[in-house]
Amino acid sequence: MFESGAVVAEHVSPLDSEQVQPNGVDLTLDAVFRQREPGHIARDGKRVGARDPVSATNTDGTPTYRLPPGGYIARYGEEIAIPEGHVGFVYPRSSLLRNSCTVDTAVWDAGYRGRGEGLLSVHHEIEIERGARFAQFVLARANHEGSYEGSYQGERVE
Repeated sequence: MFESGAVVAEHVSPLDSEQVQPNGVDLTLDAVFRQREPGHIARDGKRVGARDPVSATNTDGTPTYRLPPGGYIARYGEEIAIPEGHVGFVYPRSSLLRNSCTVDTAVWDAGYRGRGEGLLSVHHEIEIERGARFAQFVLARANHEGSYEGSYQGERVE
């Protein structure tokens, strides 16, 4: 069963009250990157390919990403902490989908803490302001053995 937006909000920071939705919390866009070299996933490890930041143009004092079609890494502006007994998921907001774009992520295991990333797939050129709400984070109750202790634990935690 999915938790209410008020419950989800207890595990997300920083947070503005307008980000809290009935069934989740809207996540904002912090930064966009483009992968420039191959990664490697093996049976005994992994390596993420090098990335370059995508430059934002300044539109009326607001940094704005103008993205042509392609795949990008989108970093969320909020730190997430997945509580015991839960699993997290990130979905695109409908306005992103209505503009021929989506965001995909992996499962967020209980115990994970950090500022994650998603794969932003752009199928038609779009402009997204830094700080704009573009994805929604939800929590579902889940049985699990242990908690997350992987290499991404604590990523970009200030």
